[in-house]
Amino acid sequence: MVEFLADLQTHAFLQNALLTGILAGVACGIVGSYVVTRRITYIAGGIAHSVLGGMGAARYFQTVHGWEWLHPFYGAVAAALAAAVVIGVVSLTAKQREDTTIGAVWAIGMAVGILFISGTPGYNQDLMSYLFGNILMVSSKDLWLIVALDALVVLVGLVFYNSLLAVCFDEEFARLRGIRVEIYYLVLLCLTALTVVLLATVVGIVMVIALLTLPVAIAGEFATKLWQMMVFSSLLTAIFTSLGLAVSYGPNLPAGATTIVLAGFVYLAVTVGARALRACRAPGS
Repeated sequence: MVEFLADLQTHAFLQNALLTGILAGVACGIVGSYVVTRRITYIAGGIAHSVLGGMGAARYFQTVHGWEWLHPFYGAVAAALAAAVVIGVVSLTAKQREDTTIGAVWAIGMAVGILFISGTPGYNQDLMSYLFGNILMVSSKDLWLIVALDALVVLVGLVFYNSLLAVCFDEEFARLRGIRVEIYYLVLLCLTALTVVLLATVVGIVMVIALLTLPVAIAGEFATKLWQMMVFSSLLTAIFTSLGLAVSYGPNLPAGATTIVLAGFVYLAVTVGARALRACRAPGS
């Protein structure tokens, strides 16, 4: 921890990593609260794994065809949004089972990514790291992309707060109030897609769902309103990512995995403690 604090003052990559974790917390808190309330974490998983297809395609065209402007980050955004729209439209209009559609998007996205990666010259270590995350690889340019995505997620999440709140808690009531449930459902999926791209940089595709849900689950033990859950989970995500970075730095451990382990331990402790406290307060205890 001391070594991390000392190097943080002089190394730009550590400063970028710390800022990335803090910024990720904002989007995680807002979108994660909606995702958990709506109970669509499995959709987030399908979107997360389809991201690899867009990144693999972007790196292929960048390397083989000389499209230097096509950063894998752009491919990730495009793939995530495409997956969100496909899942949303099929779920709302088609007769296919929702879990079947998610499984298809999940598998196809991963398979397309692997095919493009295998056809791209070079080892592509930086691309494969998106599977498990490497927050230390975030550059200043990537940081600005994350800031832009973060700002968009916050803006949309706050402007449409009441409508999304109604859609998440009571879809039938929202319809009676004249709210276009289908439109806001797609908006929520697109927000989830953008947040997944943000998190893939921090903890990797494999652990995206954990960072979207664990801080929100912890915050849910203390918050009584949705906006409170958003604020608490945003702070918790920023704390977990910062601590994960600091704890993993000295022993040279994976920062993403360390972050999730810390969040998991806190979640278990809070959940068990809250249940024990409720049991003690129950009548006749």
